[in-house]
Amino acid sequence: MSAVLRVDNLHVSVGGGSGTSSAGAAAAREAVRDVSFTIGRGESVGLVGESGSGKTLTCRAVLGVLPPGVAVTGGGIHLGGGSSGADVELTGLDRRGWDAVRGNRLAAVFQDPASYLNPSLTVGRQLAEQLRLKRRLPRNQTRAAAVELLAAMGLRRATAVYDQYPHELSGGMLQRALIAIAVAGEPELLVADEATTALDAAVQAEVLDLLRQLREERGLALLLVSHDLAVVAEVCDRVAVFYAGEIVEQGPTADVIANPRHPYTEALLRVASLGDWRRRDLEVIPGRPPEPGAMPVGCRFAARCAHATDTCATPVALSTVDDRQVRCHRAATLELVGA
Repeated sequence: MSAVLRVDNLHVSVGGGSGTSSAGAAAAREAVRDVSFTIGRGESVGLVGESGSGKTLTCRAVLGVLPPGVAVTGGGIHLGGGSSGADVELTGLDRRGWDAVRGNRLAAVFQDPASYLNPSLTVGRQLAEQLRLKRRLPRNQTRAAAVELLAAMGLRRATAVYDQYPHELSGGMLQRALIAIAVAGEPELLVADEATTALDAAVQAEVLDLLRQLREERGLALLLVSHDLAVVAEVCDRVAVFYAGEIVEQGPTADVIANPRHPYTEALLRVASLGDWRRRDLEVIPGRPPEPGAMPVGCRFAARCAHATDTCATPVALSTVDDRQVRCHRAATLELVGA
């Protein structure tokens, strides 16, 4: 399977970055370190971890929308040739380069869709504009195409929705409309960053079903970011577990959930809403992750880990255990609890 997206040894830093002096670079705090993964056509990969784990900065690096003061300081992000036949290195693209990629080959949906839609324009007008810009449809064809696309996203009475303003739609309808705008240019890769977090459980499940349907019907590759392993389990073939800016476990989703190899993955499973979408008794992971710029030399999870030993104070690299990569000295011997 050819890779639609390949992330190689990605480093993202807060402060410093490219174009700074050596003193400024030294002051930079590394927020993402040595992250690598690939996504093939029609495949879905989930990035999961607590807030601040680096998963959102990773996907924003892929999209070229890192916040001011945050920069890619190492590694590469490669968009593989798809229907366009062109390979693109995304790191270092200028404005014109990003305009050629975003919406056509690479698209995104985020949490709180209302904040990404213009409240003074109807949903249909915003979708029609995307169809004209990205698919070059004549103006007299955009309404019919937009209504058809809204209906394909599962919106009932799509003709009426076309003429409605964002404030007239529910959260689930807004997210479907935003997904319609995202896929209007027929991209090869869709990035979904916490796209179901603010929705109630039933609507969340419907939106996840829609994302699964888009993969199957359009061959769309999906990069899904979530703090909840249950969401990742619904739609993702593979999962990368992030902690303190690093991938600590990566492999097939079903295997990682059934048989975790890293203690942090086990801890995430205890607080995930796996099963029937109703949470068990509330659990938390004790302690807090280390801050960028104050990372320990050894395992970054050791201070919160019930399985830690003196060995965990020494540096640890990703190693292959069974069918996955794990960043743990004891990965081959620990007996951890899966879902």
